[in-house]
Amino acid sequence: MSLRAMFSNMEVFKIYSAMARHAAQSQQVSATNISRADDPGFKATEVESFQDYLNRTAMTPTDGALPTSFRVTESNMPAAPNGNSVSIEHELYKSAEAMGEHEMALTVYSKSLDLLRSAIGRKR
Repeated sequence: MSLRAMFSNMEVFKIYSAMARHAAQSQQVSATNISRADDPGFKATEVESFQDYLNRTAMTPTDGALPTSFRVTESNMPAAPNGNSVSIEHELYKSAEAMGEHEMALTVYSKSLDLLRSAIGRKR
């Protein structure tokens, strides 16, 4: 089995790759919400939690890869008198949460790659 095949079949890489994509999409959604915070009638959206994504995709038959799409739904934040439902505080929290998720995914991913390299006798 080639190193590439071994890498692509390892579940930890699939999961943490999906976590990094989830964090990136969460950041994008938060940035869009913040940029539209003053638009009358704008309804904030949010990305499903990573745990919800894993639970949903565990039931989906795949070819070995995790589905790349995350559900984006309207946030249940209360609307201001102008109909806008963006909460800057909530979006900053979600953005910081996504940053932590991305950092964790990259750390586990790189440490797993280091472990794989050590297992086959290569140094960085």
